[in-house]
Amino acid sequence: MFTSPLSASPYEVLGLTPTASDDDIRRAYRVRARRAHPDTGGNAAEFIQVQQAWEILGSAASRAAYDRGAEEPSWTAPRASRRGSRLRAKSFGTAGGWRRELYARLVREWAGDTDVYASRIVREAPWEQRRLLADAIAEEATAAAIDRMGIAFTAWHGIDLEDDALDHVVLGPTGLYALTSEDFGGPVRFRGGEPIGSGVGGATPVDDLVRRARSVARAARVRFGGAILILPDDDLAEPATVLGQVRGILAAAIRRSALSVALRQGIPGARPIGGNEVFDVRTRLAAAVRVR
Repeated sequence: MFTSPLSASPYEVLGLTPTASDDDIRRAYRVRARRAHPDTGGNAAEFIQVQQAWEILGSAASRAAYDRGAEEPSWTAPRASRRGSRLRAKSFGTAGGWRRELYARLVREWAGDTDVYASRIVREAPWEQRRLLADAIAEEATAAAIDRMGIAFTAWHGIDLEDDALDHVVLGPTGLYALTSEDFGGPVRFRGGEPIGSGVGGATPVDDLVRRARSVARAARVRFGGAILILPDDDLAEPATVLGQVRGILAAAIRRSALSVALRQGIPGARPIGGNEVFDVRTRLAAAVRVR
């Protein structure tokens, strides 16, 4: 809930400033909720965002807590989790690591030797620098979800493609998938197989993902079953949306919380993979893939 470095504040969602009165907030909520409601032609993800803004600002206590900074998110890098007794997916590489390093270096160029994850610093950072941090956080969250899926899955994170990178490659019983973890700071819709929304701009993340997947496929001599665009739950109206074939690979957009189900069941229409083929593909990827 408003935890992305790119996301609008609850006040911004309602089109207000922090000096707005309680009556202003109430009126703005009613207008925005009516406009965003799916029954009146609005977008479900935007409607959820309006509801969340109201949950924070709609009562004096929750608004006061938000204004004091009590609900500020933590954007620091997560600590390495202890694996414990439960067997987890085998993984290679560090999700989001290179983006965090670049973000920190760029921020220190203008902010000096300071806490680059302090809320004020993050909010003051230029959009492209905040985008680096947002994508790093998104990659880390995806990697954590994959890690919990168990030993039947193998993942590579931060695949090095010389001047480019592929966020994740996941191999499991249902197939081989290329994944990109994105955060555009707000709800998105789809047109022509690509997301559209206020934070997307002219980006083409689905086409970029497929292009990177094909590069890995050529290097490792493997075939991907599908390409998955992963977005924060609040930014998608549906848990999963199949986007169709892109350069011969089936693409889909999936909420992060729905990723484990999608990978365990397979995306309908995606190329399946046989039992013996899994071992061959894993060997080829291990030999060809370099991670950052």
